[in-house]
Amino acid sequence: MLTKKISVAGPLVRECICSRATSREPATVRQAKRKTSSEAQQRMNAKYSWEKLEMMLAANFVPGDLVVTLTFDDDHLPPDRKTAAARLKKFRAELAKLRSRKDAELRMIWTLENKSDAGRWHVHLAMNSTGEDYEDIRACWPYGPDAEITRLQVNKKKNYETLARYMCKEARERAGLRSWSYTRSCRHPETETFTVPDDTRLTAPEGSTVIVEESVRTAYAEFQYMKYLATAPVQLHRQRPRAKRNR
Repeated sequence: MLTKKISVAGPLVRECICSRATSREPATVRQAKRKTSSEAQQRMNAKYSWEKLEMMLAANFVPGDLVVTLTFDDDHLPPDRKTAAARLKKFRAELAKLRSRKDAELRMIWTLENKSDAGRWHVHLAMNSTGEDYEDIRACWPYGPDAEITRLQVNKKKNYETLARYMCKEARERAGLRSWSYTRSCRHPETETFTVPDDTRLTAPEGSTVIVEESVRTAYAEFQYMKYLATAPVQLHRQRPRAKRNR
């Protein structure tokens, strides 16, 4: 049997299959399988900040949602990160109030930067769209007239990965470091691991856009990895729990 792991974040799906080591196998075989299993796990792990952000963006936003850059003007330029963060928090609270009056939810993921744009504090964020957002954003952002608002694109060239890398461009790419935050209303990716037959091969659903596809096979072990954008919801395996025996 092989082990399959799948992570689903909206239309973005990551799948991996790798060999399983058992105690009945010779030591050389177990070692080879454990090595490929470790390589597969590393491939599935979201090691860097942008990789984790990519999955969160995909779990919460669809094409047509908003990608926004907010900049502080000279009159409202924060002296430090703490002040900038406080003003951003106030912006989120005011926007959430406006959404609440319209019975609309606010889902937002953001990063606060100051190294680019000549060291001026600014905010990059993604948020769900209600269709009437521009005026609300401008009304809740009194710290400068510069608000760049575009629609999220998800295709081969522009997608969740390119947006995540852009939003994390000032972060050091070190394991465990997260330079972004999100509202409590945000959804999280779902992950599941289960066993599959030895002849199982990864295949993206029809119509999907494959972003990455890798396969490694040795004399004793193998792993397959695939990342793709699905056109329809992908269901997790969801094995049913075993029924309890009556004693």
